[in-house]
Amino acid sequence: MNNAKNAKYIGTLIGVVYGLAIRLLWEVDALQAIGGLVTISFMFIMPFAIGFMRIHFESKLNTELSVRKMVTLPWQPILFFILATAITLLEGSICIIMALPAFMFFASVGGVTAGCLSRFYAKRRNATLMSVALFPMLIAPIEINYLSLSNTYTVENKITIAASPDVVWAQLGQVSYIAPEELDISLTSLIGVPKPIKASMNANGVGAVRTSEWEKGVIFKEVITAWQPNQKMTYKFDIDPDAIPDNALDKHVKLGGEYFSPLHGGYTLSQDGAGDTVLTLKTTLADNTNFGIYSRIWGELIFRDFHNSLLKLMKSRAEGVAELTVKRGHSLK
Repeated sequence: MNNAKNAKYIGTLIGVVYGLAIRLLWEVDALQAIGGLVTISFMFIMPFAIGFMRIHFESKLNTELSVRKMVTLPWQPILFFILATAITLLEGSICIIMALPAFMFFASVGGVTAGCLSRFYAKRRNATLMSVALFPMLIAPIEINYLSLSNTYTVENKITIAASPDVVWAQLGQVSYIAPEELDISLTSLIGVPKPIKASMNANGVGAVRTSEWEKGVIFKEVITAWQPNQKMTYKFDIDPDAIPDNALDKHVKLGGEYFSPLHGGYTLSQDGAGDTVLTLKTTLADNTNFGIYSRIWGELIFRDFHNSLLKLMKSRAEGVAELTVKRGHSLK
């Protein structure tokens, strides 16, 4: 029994130490040319190795591990590793939540791989373990220097508002102070993304600058590229990542940063058959990670959630103005 417990503790401890060692290694500026945190080797291969280690030691004493345990036991070192990065402030809540599903999945794949090798290929298991442990560090330099999977995509959301286009248009450029209760609880707020506070325009028309202010001191500009009153307002983002406080957004997902940046966006307005306004919000994003579909899923999820919050705010305000106008009209009769 003690041997079994030791196998569990050894596999978990080594997995956690291994993960933290690679996390700290790729934080060193001098090593950025041969590895990094926003890489396939760290996001996918490193947790595979941690899961492999956990089951490698467990299966030395228990060769009859069920597939369920091969899948779930690797989550132990992953969760302790994540906890350690949170406690030491190596990672913030946004990065942790975005990375956790990938970490757990690939740790399970590593665990199942180690369990199958234990059953059907018992020889040279320690040599296999060493190869798996070194694999992320061997792949990282190739990825950093020769692989680029950057892509650009657009996120679009719509909402129907029971108000005329001119009433909705009045809500878009200048956005007065947003009270906390005006924004629903959303995924973005739950994972730590700051909420918008207000937006102001220095002028009207193409070339004007719209300044958006969010919580935690986040301020960025949007330069107007198209201006058609009651129909369209588009803009390109002008974001200085150095002006965004470090504690506002995790550095790996900082707006305008090295890996993730909104490029341009805007609102378009149209009327449906009932005379209501259909308000559309689009944002085009640049994704400079190598995570492919995984990072796109997160990018679309977060921006769709954010879009919906803004569109609901515009709907609430515009319909409130329209209702007040109708009431005033009735009172004058």
